[in-house]
Amino acid sequence: MAGLARLGVVVEVIAQPIYTWLFGIATFGLYIVLFAAVNMAEKIVDMSLTEALQRIVPTVGNEEAHGAVKFALLVTLIPAVIVSLAVSLNAGSIAGFLSVAPEDEAQLPLAIALFAWALPFWTFVEVATSAARARRAFGPEIRLRVFWEQLARLGFAIGLFAIGMTSLGLLVAHFAALVLVTGLSIRLIGQYYDLQLLIRAPIPARLCRNVLGSGLALLPSAVARRTLNDLPPILLNLLLPGVRGATAAGLFGIARKVASIPLIIRQAFLYVLAPLSSAQAAYDRADIAPLYAFSTRISAALVIPIGGILILLGSDLLSLFAPGAEAALPVLIILVIGRVGEAVVGPATPIVEMTGHRVLPLVNSLIGILAWLTIAWWLVPQSGATGMAIAVSIGTVLIAWVAVIELWWSDHLQPFDLPFMRGALAGAAGFGLLTLIDVMLVPLGAPVRAIGLLLLFVPLCWLTLRFGLDPDDRSALGKAAIAVRLVKSPALPA
Repeated sequence: MAGLARLGVVVEVIAQPIYTWLFGIATFGLYIVLFAAVNMAEKIVDMSLTEALQRIVPTVGNEEAHGAVKFALLVTLIPAVIVSLAVSLNAGSIAGFLSVAPEDEAQLPLAIALFAWALPFWTFVEVATSAARARRAFGPEIRLRVFWEQLARLGFAIGLFAIGMTSLGLLVAHFAALVLVTGLSIRLIGQYYDLQLLIRAPIPARLCRNVLGSGLALLPSAVARRTLNDLPPILLNLLLPGVRGATAAGLFGIARKVASIPLIIRQAFLYVLAPLSSAQAAYDRADIAPLYAFSTRISAALVIPIGGILILLGSDLLSLFAPGAEAALPVLIILVIGRVGEAVVGPATPIVEMTGHRVLPLVNSLIGILAWLTIAWWLVPQSGATGMAIAVSIGTVLIAWVAVIELWWSDHLQPFDLPFMRGALAGAAGFGLLTLIDVMLVPLGAPVRAIGLLLLFVPLCWLTLRFGLDPDDRSALGKAAIAVRLVKSPALPA
């Protein structure tokens, strides 16, 4: 269910080319930078209480669960409002540090002052949807954040461009979509919590310490992941002057978003395994192993061919964007390779975070951040965005793989068995077959080649699942596996 809901990210990938054609790559780059800044600020002001709810809500009673959510909302929204107010009042000074196109320069202070108020709305959405996820409501909150928010943003952006709002249109569209999704998030909380109890629920000191302590322990790893994802376009914008900085940030944002497609599989398991691991760790950690291994086998069978087709069709995908986006091809290829290397090892990171390991996430974060900073310092001056992509990819892969080693060392959990090798080999064979088909279709021209690869991709994924998973794994996919004939329908009783 979570995997199907995560497919809503495709809406965002489709929307990105539309944004670049409507507003231009430089203005899109400014949007990427400001949104990245809001994302990073949100992760700091929420103090990882979003992750703490995954650990605590499944293990406490109903009243304490309501108290934990209430505490998280209060503790995160107050600093978010304060930060937004401070940024809004100093928007003119902050604007002097950013690189933008000449046509955006006059309205830049207004853009910063307005978009700063996206922070409290985004913080509320993060905490609210995390609270629903802690109740194991995976599909609804993902559809809300990934699907409906993206559709609303796209609709607002097209409408605002139509009435002549070009420089600020994308920022205002994003803000309007956030306001809409905030209202829907209140409704989502009401489905899984009693709103009246949420208002009057007590927050004992012990619960405050537990929630805050869990969040602060997870904060370094969460900030590290957000830093590796959002800080690179900001740095590119700051380091390069004028329109060059805005364009570089836009190109990196385009490549990053397309390269995030393989994470559909990993993110689905991240969302699900976090609260499930927390609940199961209270009883028997050994029972986490089947979930961990199953998710890793699925990832290996699917992520490798998904990454392969993104690399093969990279130039075709970038041609859908506004002119100039083709310069992002090297960045796209490097980021896709990094995402595949990160996703193929499954959800080790949330399992480490949710099973009581408070020091290990910090160790992982330091390793990833130090590797990123060292390699970026070495490569970015000569290679620009390409060097940044290499540094980011190595940092993210290190964080994921170190978590695998830590789980094996601390809990003797590791997913690399013969069934995993079967899935990985099936995924690699699928990539090899795609490459062979690509070579065969090249003489027919780029359009025929691209269409042919896309038409053959879904059947090829079916083959990697059919031959990469054993019957029990295929059956665990439930009704979806029956619908696509990965398994036979159960025989009806006589």
